[in-house]
Amino acid sequence: MKGFKEFLLRGNVVDLAVAVVIGAAFSNIINAFVKGVINPLVGLFGTKDLSSYKSCLKGPCAMDSSGNVTEGIFILWGSVLSAVLSFLITAAVVYFLLILPMNHYTKKRKTLDEEALEAEIKEVQLLTEIRDALVRR
Repeated sequence: MKGFKEFLLRGNVVDLAVAVVIGAAFSNIINAFVKGVINPLVGLFGTKDLSSYKSCLKGPCAMDSSGNVTEGIFILWGSVLSAVLSFLITAAVVYFLLILPMNHYTKKRKTLDEEALEAEIKEVQLLTEIRDALVRR
């Protein structure tokens, strides 16, 4: 039981759990954005919801008033398109709001670390020269 507790309290496991929870919440935001903004924009071209776009694959296609297929085979490509848009929006937000700033921060920090290391090397060289000069006297 002790090993399991240590495993659960590891930093990586906790970070992963937080990421999953935040990801789920973020997914809800993106889905609401697609449903509330993207779908109405698409509605300007014919329908109010992407999921209503479909094609009949076989037979006489018919649906009842609640949207259940009663005859034929439908390809619900509008739902797939909606999911693809949700994915692309999520990926764009993650890239532009998380990855890009983090890469910029990492690059800037690396540059500062390199400058600090160079300054430290110069300081050591100067101290060595001072020591050597004092020893020669």
